[in-house]
Amino acid sequence: MAVIFLGLLAATLTTSAFLPQMLKTWQTKSAKDVSYTMLITFILGVFLWLIYGFYRRDIAIILANGITLILNLMILWLKIKYR
Repeated sequence: MAVIFLGLLAATLTTSAFLPQMLKTWQTKSAKDVSYTMLITFILGVFLWLIYGFYRRDIAIILANGITLILNLMILWLKIKYR
């Protein structure tokens, strides 16, 4: 049980790290300092982690990477929208 809690806590912290960037991009309507290469590379990596989580049936990996994927897809969408 402690290992699951540890995984969920780590997932919460690493996933929530992207929330300020997404909110700032939304509020300022500017994503000029966000790199397309970084976003796309990161999104692909997170997607692969999500698939891995499903294969492992690991809820911490699934939740963290599912939410992180959504947040980063939103950042990518905002970057495209607010060029």
